[in-house]
Amino acid sequence: MSRKKRVLKGATWVLFFSVGLLAAKLQAEECKPVKWGADDEIGSANLVTPKSVLLASQLIKKGKTQHLGIIIDKDTPAFGPRSLNLQIVQPAQEWGREAFPNGFNYNDDMFQGWFGIGSQLDGLGHVGQHQVFYNCLKGPDFVTTTGVTKMGIEKVPPIVARGIVLDMAAFHGVEYMKAGELITVEDVEAVVKKQGTPIREGDVVLFHTGWTDAMMATDPKTWGSKEPGISEATAKYLAEKNVVAVGADTWGVDPVPPEVEGNIFAGHITLLLHHGIYLLETMNTGVLVRDNAHEFFFVLGVPRVRGAVQAMIDPIAIY
Repeated sequence: MSRKKRVLKGATWVLFFSVGLLAAKLQAEECKPVKWGADDEIGSANLVTPKSVLLASQLIKKGKTQHLGIIIDKDTPAFGPRSLNLQIVQPAQEWGREAFPNGFNYNDDMFQGWFGIGSQLDGLGHVGQHQVFYNCLKGPDFVTTTGVTKMGIEKVPPIVARGIVLDMAAFHGVEYMKAGELITVEDVEAVVKKQGTPIREGDVVLFHTGWTDAMMATDPKTWGSKEPGISEATAKYLAEKNVVAVGADTWGVDPVPPEVEGNIFAGHITLLLHHGIYLLETMNTGVLVRDNAHEFFFVLGVPRVRGAVQAMIDPIAIY
């Protein structure tokens, strides 16, 4: 490479880096504390109140319950490079040894893996842009390799709310929506009207696209690399509705490939970063739509692992 080309290439990288720093600086300067205050670490969970819980509990009519989490194992496809490995061990009981005088035996679990596998909650410390996270927190100020010092999963209170599932696959008359297909605001409003399930402040809103039921077992590679999802306008629409959480039966809620080339996971940025609205991924929504349970009592308690930014979950729908 000639000296001239090397100088030009170096100048290009300097310009690129400078633009990135400027964008990050401008975003940090423009960031303003959220409506719940500069010290808030739980975002939309502030909307869960004794009054809202009592009101949502009135949706229990039959006493039926459903798992909204899927079963996972070492073969469950996941957003790379995530994986998991499970081992069952019998400490001090190898080769038939008796660890206790009365013959008591026990098995223990050893888990090695990532929390972001299968049905999961994305916490407020999970997503940022240009190193700025929810409520103007800057990555270097709270993120360490041994855990975040703010907005950890252990801070998330029980999320108990009215839940609704919008059957987008049925609306389109298909078994499942295609990869990259958008859930638009117009479609959401049409389904809400058809089902009679208006979106209210404090709701948990789930979307059924049919993607996981149709693709996870039959084509796991495609399932985990592409997906239908909410449009950028829909993410903003849901934020304006002041919901607690948004989820889907897809691994990332957002469309892949994205609506706008290069603008990957735009819904994550809108909902998590800018509005503190939690994301619920790979939800088992099929059991609800098959039972015509479009409105239900949603209950979720997350594992309180200090400093984590995601959690494996199994929310329960009661109706």
